[in-house]
Amino acid sequence: MLLSNRKMLKEDVFQLGRKQQLYAGALIKNQGLNSDFTAFETLNPFDHSVIGKVQSCDESHVNDAVKVARETFESGEWAGLHPAERKAAMQNWVALLTEHAEELAALDCIDAGKPIAECLATDIPETIQTFAWYAEAIDKVFGKVAPTHGDNLALVVKEAVGVVAAVLPWNFPALMFAWKVAPALAAGNSVIAKPAEQTSLSAYRMVQLAYQAGIPEGALSLITGFGEDVGKPLGLHNDIDMVSFTGSTEVGRLFLTYAAQSNLKGVVLECGGKSPQVVFDDVYSVEEIADDVLSAAFWNMGENCSCGSRLIVHQDIKESLLAVLKRRLQDWKLGDPQDPDVSIGPMVEEVHFDRVLSHLEIAKQEGAQLIQGGKVSDLGAGMCIEPTIFDEVTPEMTLFKQEVFGPVLAVVSFATEEEAIKLANDSEYGLAASLYTADIRRAHRVSKAIKAGTVSVNCFSEGDISTPFGGYKMSGFGGRDNGLEAFDQYLQTKTVWYAN
Repeated sequence: MLLSNRKMLKEDVFQLGRKQQLYAGALIKNQGLNSDFTAFETLNPFDHSVIGKVQSCDESHVNDAVKVARETFESGEWAGLHPAERKAAMQNWVALLTEHAEELAALDCIDAGKPIAECLATDIPETIQTFAWYAEAIDKVFGKVAPTHGDNLALVVKEAVGVVAAVLPWNFPALMFAWKVAPALAAGNSVIAKPAEQTSLSAYRMVQLAYQAGIPEGALSLITGFGEDVGKPLGLHNDIDMVSFTGSTEVGRLFLTYAAQSNLKGVVLECGGKSPQVVFDDVYSVEEIADDVLSAAFWNMGENCSCGSRLIVHQDIKESLLAVLKRRLQDWKLGDPQDPDVSIGPMVEEVHFDRVLSHLEIAKQEGAQLIQGGKVSDLGAGMCIEPTIFDEVTPEMTLFKQEVFGPVLAVVSFATEEEAIKLANDSEYGLAASLYTADIRRAHRVSKAIKAGTVSVNCFSEGDISTPFGGYKMSGFGGRDNGLEAFDQYLQTKTVWYAN
């Protein structure tokens, strides 16, 4: 059930975010919060009001969590359950998440500055769907029997990896929690989740609901805090079997280093992107594709790894497409994300806001032409940036090469198909891409030629829960989120050979 009006929404958010009364912190078996724990304030990105306090954990909490997770895994309290029993517990969790969907949407809205309409319509429903999908898969994933000589029997079986650390980003707090935790937990692992320090609240609430649903406390722990204090110790811990990370490429490199310096734990990375949107001159209609192009560029304020931040458009239709984009952007309301009519909220924190502003200045200095937006709103704490379009961008410019992670679109024109493919692949990233054409043969050629983990044709899409999501080149490493591919990466493959 969606919130029926803004008045109801305001009351709900106020109740959840009453100053100094909301606390989040470590959720580890036999360890609760106490009055003297070290904490930091978490702020509403729109107006910088204090939502509450978050526990600042450290290496000692990591050690406690790993100890409990290992003991739980080895005891079989969760991993040793019949698959149908794990499935039932996770389905109970799904029911509770559904019951508390509006609460979770409100938490992500005030904690991350995400528009409430998107939280209600997309983020939280997809979060719940992810848990439901992997719960349903638990008793439907089988090993196999290998072909052998008649005197032998060879079984190829799947076993849980063991202790998994899930290190999460701030841009989709609830959904990224689900992408990591759901398959890892469904596979029978003990999971330690570390949310981004900017956005800990929905993860905290979901773990509470997990315990209520019957997930053992030792099978799912939460540790809040900063990367250096919590993320690094998780990466270096010799008794963690795997780390799954979504975030910047810079930090992703660190987790590979931590694995090399410790126990060579498995590492799965989903990192940055600079995704192209390629629009050919034979596209059906610029009016038809405009909303998809805008969504790719500006959805979630551009704070999205698969953001279609490079618009590579045929020179013959560039002006007509840009005219439609600028007109349609008039419907994208900027402001308080608690307002159901708002499409663009604030940047998540001041450091990130300053980084995005620096990209605007660099683009101007390097000769890109600002044709839309570029201004900062004085609403709230002044961290809302208008959807911004720069034309006449060249491959040598910073705006073409570097991920902005904000509402900024770089426009480049091309003349031939070969040139379009070259421009699309001229990036160190390869997470996602979109292409628009009415020629099905061209769609096949170009989608095959583009080096990206997901290519959407005549739309903007990341696929759905059934399709694996991850990237080429510096956008990813070691595996994929979503699909049975994600489930499989949290399992070990073992061969059992029987001789007659």
